[in-house]
Amino acid sequence: MTERQIGMDAIFHALASGARRDILRRLADDELTVGQLAAPLPMSLAAASKHVQVLERAGLIRRTVVGRQHVCRLQPVPLASALAWLRFYERFWNERLDALQALFEPDATTTEEQK
Repeated sequence: MTERQIGMDAIFHALASGARRDILRRLADDELTVGQLAAPLPMSLAAASKHVQVLERAGLIRRTVVGRQHVCRLQPVPLASALAWLRFYERFWNERLDALQALFEPDATTTEEQK
């Protein structure tokens, strides 16, 4: 397995959790401490900290220590590779759905001949 594949696996693993997606969404607005990230989540600070660690390992956030606080910020660059991977399949499915739609739409020339 290549390093790129391992990185993509880590990104999609990190995005698989609703709590982690919520953390990323809130970090898109501003830097937050781990405590601030944990506050609205229905889990303990320790559990939220584990989610932060998963996001860190995937390269999606960066945590810095300021005094006694752990401040997190979004690192959006790894999301670009995940988006590129998803866009390939978006094109794949759009082409298939367009072909299916064409089967069910009356042909323009047939419609004109019936008039």
